[in-house]
Amino acid sequence: MRGIKEQDITLDTPGQGAVLVVEPLLPQRIRRPSDALRFLLTLLALAAVILMALALQRTLNGLETDVQAGTGRAPDVLSAAAGLLGGVSVLIVPVAFAVERVFHRDGMRVTQGLIAAILALLVSYLLGESLVHSGPADLKQLLTGGRDVEPLNTVLTPAIAYATAVRMGRRPNWRALMWVALALDVFALFTATKVTALGVIMTYVVGLAVGFGTLYGIGSANTRPPGSAVLAALRKLGFAPVSARRVEDDSSGSRRYLVGLVDDRRIDVTVLDRDRQVAGVLYRLWRRFLLNNETRRRAIRSLRAELEREALMAYAAQAAGVRLPRLLGTSEVGTEAALLAYEHVDTRPVSDLRDEDFDDELLERMWEQVRLLHAHRLAHRHLTGESIHVDAQRNVYLVDARSGEIAAGDLLLRLDIAQLLAYLGTRVGAERSVASAAKVLGENTLAGAMPLLQRVALSRDTRTAARRDRKLLPAIREQITALKPQVEVEEVRLERFRPQTLVTIILSVIAAYLLLPQLSKVNLVSVVTTANWAWSGVALAAAALSYVAAAILLRGFVPEPLPLGRTILAQLAGSFVKLVAPAAVGGVAINTRYLQKRGLPPGAAVASVGASQLIGLAMHIMMLLLFGYLTGTQAAPSLTPSRGLLMVLLGVAVLFLIILAVRPLRRLVTSRARAMFSGVIPRLLDVVQSPKKVLEAVGGTVLLTLSFVVCLEACVQAFGGSASFTAVAVVFLAGNAIGSAAPTPGGLGAVEASLSLGLTVAGLPYTVATSAVLLFRLMTFWLPVLPGWASFAYLQRHNAL
Repeated sequence: MRGIKEQDITLDTPGQGAVLVVEPLLPQRIRRPSDALRFLLTLLALAAVILMALALQRTLNGLETDVQAGTGRAPDVLSAAAGLLGGVSVLIVPVAFAVERVFHRDGMRVTQGLIAAILALLVSYLLGESLVHSGPADLKQLLTGGRDVEPLNTVLTPAIAYATAVRMGRRPNWRALMWVALALDVFALFTATKVTALGVIMTYVVGLAVGFGTLYGIGSANTRPPGSAVLAALRKLGFAPVSARRVEDDSSGSRRYLVGLVDDRRIDVTVLDRDRQVAGVLYRLWRRFLLNNETRRRAIRSLRAELEREALMAYAAQAAGVRLPRLLGTSEVGTEAALLAYEHVDTRPVSDLRDEDFDDELLERMWEQVRLLHAHRLAHRHLTGESIHVDAQRNVYLVDARSGEIAAGDLLLRLDIAQLLAYLGTRVGAERSVASAAKVLGENTLAGAMPLLQRVALSRDTRTAARRDRKLLPAIREQITALKPQVEVEEVRLERFRPQTLVTIILSVIAAYLLLPQLSKVNLVSVVTTANWAWSGVALAAAALSYVAAAILLRGFVPEPLPLGRTILAQLAGSFVKLVAPAAVGGVAINTRYLQKRGLPPGAAVASVGASQLIGLAMHIMMLLLFGYLTGTQAAPSLTPSRGLLMVLLGVAVLFLIILAVRPLRRLVTSRARAMFSGVIPRLLDVVQSPKKVLEAVGGTVLLTLSFVVCLEACVQAFGGSASFTAVAVVFLAGNAIGSAAPTPGGLGAVEASLSLGLTVAGLPYTVATSAVLLFRLMTFWLPVLPGWASFAYLQRHNAL
């Protein structure tokens, strides 16, 4: 009997003897993921309330005026009675609840509530004082109304936190009493003008946040039913258990038991705990937000919905003839859990197998089970090494049916194939993975799954493996293409947006926030109306010339002939893409796509664009050095680029050394550079053999830079400014480099700030420099957006982009 001390729970069952359930003792208190989620949501709600209050000040002031006017009309007797009853009730109701809980020997719940109340008192006082003394003046006015009142009520906040921490909301009678007490007290406070509308809202939200935070920090009483309750539920299903042992939890964290029956059979029991239904909800919410409709799963399901989903999928798979442990019954286990009883099959997951154990027969058996599923429109959606099992005879079983879908669409079925192809690719390589799938499913089916070989479509573990081995998915695609060379692959976009896009939007907002205070010093209307129209016309013509120069530049690095007109339209389309992509990314993506649509292989297209970027970078540096030298020789008193240029070069050198010293950064940069410039040298050798192409490449690069410099110089002249052409060139080249490095769309914020600073250092007045930069950005960034969108739509409509 060694090991029984803290491992076994004995269940006495009259007439059947005692059944020993071997399992670790369940903890007395647990931290529920749902409490952590509610805590995070209340913090977000608090931030949203503050931002909305600042944005809707007039509306909030009007609301408060209406509320105070309404409560002020109440008779004095009613106000006094409400104040007395409310103030007493807010204290009496929590005390009465505590007495009731103590009589039921639930003192820990009361202690938890008291801790939450004390924390809420401190938090409400400190937060209110900090917002009033350190926050915006508008927020102070909204919280206090210009009167001597508490920003956050230090009586209501602890009461709300206490009620939340003791879970009073689950007791309908007590909940109603508490709400009445709070309503009376708030009414009395409004009639006495002791609170504001924003103060009441924030008091409630802060009380909830402290209550939920306390619940998660201290933990809640564990209401999960133990193994004895699981056996009792099995008896109601007609089973006669004689032994039970808890085994390793499944991949979703659900408890699993191996139960022996009186007739020497064994069954596997999966227990779904209610408090586990929100585990991993933030990850699921992110995926639901990121992915398109058909590929998304519900982030949160009720216990009943989860039970029904798994049972329905299990019965459907059995009817389809798929090898899956047979579902014998389902049952609720009290109010906090449910169970599913499966026939026990001695298997082990294929993740435990060695790579050499994956012979061709085993691979084909895996694909055969997938074929049976898909023949009945069933999608598994979690084909990993943990959900695919084998028995002693090498028969394949599919488990973990909870994530599956019935009546699945083509997209979900193809996702299954892509997932299993990727997983098997990590174990046996791309060639064997594709070959075994083609033998069972056919080449056409594999070709249909090829567009879904994207990392975002894979399960978390497989996605991590694919991220480590970046050649895996391309290798699988190459194997499928080799089987079906003529296949037409239709692109499938699974993501609503890329995470980089979200980062770009956030950084753009930050850039705008930093830029707007500077722009507020300049009248935007006067920028347009007071500018010299002749010089503005020169700036507009120079900006238009830059698109012709960019087209000539691209043609110079492509040995194949390119039509000038459509190439110019492609550069205009790039100006539209700059709205949602960094400047250095949008143009590369558009040009690469344009060249591929012109019939260039992907490798050649990437190499041509990479060559143009590499030579453009070299020319940029050379022109910066040239104009910097020329400006320095002019001995301009307002600008000394020779010293500044030296500092820039030293800064770049230090940055380069840091990148070389930090291994992850070095790998990132070298892998990106290798991917972009791996085919550049052979492409350049093709270009230099044609003098015409060399002239186009060099001439287009120089013309592109000069057109932007002329545009900026014309914008300076349009406001009566005076700066040497070489100084303006240095300012533009430095600002453009900063804008290309900035992650914001089109370098938004970074370009404006750097150009304004550069022109100011060059000797221009601040207002003239800022106005010139705004006009320059209007000509080169904002005005081309509409024709860029039209070009983008035209090229897409004609299958040229």
